[in-house]
Amino acid sequence: MSAEVLTTGTLQGRTAVVTGASSGIGEATAERLAALGARVAVLARRKDRLDALAERISAAGGNVLVLPTDVTSREQLAAAAEAVEREWGGVDLVFANAGVQLVSEIGALQVADWNAQIDLNVKGVMNTIEVFVRSLEAAATEGRPADLITTSSIAATRVLEKFSVYSGTKAYISHLTRLLRTELGRKGVRVATVEPGMVDTELPDHVTDPDASRLMADLLQQIDCLQPADVAETVAFVASVPRYVNLTEITILPTGQAI
Repeated sequence: MSAEVLTTGTLQGRTAVVTGASSGIGEATAERLAALGARVAVLARRKDRLDALAERISAAGGNVLVLPTDVTSREQLAAAAEAVEREWGGVDLVFANAGVQLVSEIGALQVADWNAQIDLNVKGVMNTIEVFVRSLEAAATEGRPADLITTSSIAATRVLEKFSVYSGTKAYISHLTRLLRTELGRKGVRVATVEPGMVDTELPDHVTDPDASRLMADLLQQIDCLQPADVAETVAFVASVPRYVNLTEITILPTGQAI
């Protein structure tokens, strides 16, 4: 079954940055954006995974730039932005997707996990915005499409036991999207977030809490969960609609997911 609904060349001439591109949603989105004609800079910490992704994109005729980057580091992100500028000029599509899910009971005091989620899911997104927002504004000023798209989660709005810190970080991202539109929308920059339900990625593998792990494992077995390509096609669609259209918040759920 294919998630593809867009036609080749839809994003021709666009320059995209994808964070968290070494696996899951980020990897699938980078591949799809390239297939639709965009030049894609792929950012993540795992260079070996980025190299493998770049080989596939190049073999399919796409244009890709590998930039091993830890988005929790402002310095590394700034260096990545400079590299994209040198190679291709300004960026007009940013998919701030890097994130981590570490679920635990608050009383367990897994403070290192709390901080890891805040650093990546919140600060990593803010660092990404910091280094690319001027480029997005410049693209919009020139009359070109400009997109800032983030990855949130249904956990931003659902009340899920033991997901407190993760859900809090994703609620931040969803509300940030609403607020940024008031500033960037009037400048011609579209701001959007996708809020997926259960996606078959490696993200649940990071969950060590037995109850949460069991919940996710059961969902993966009991229903047809989303695939990364489903979310990737949604991101590509958000960036492909006419410039005056801003699809601001899209919740993507497996049909069979009840929670």
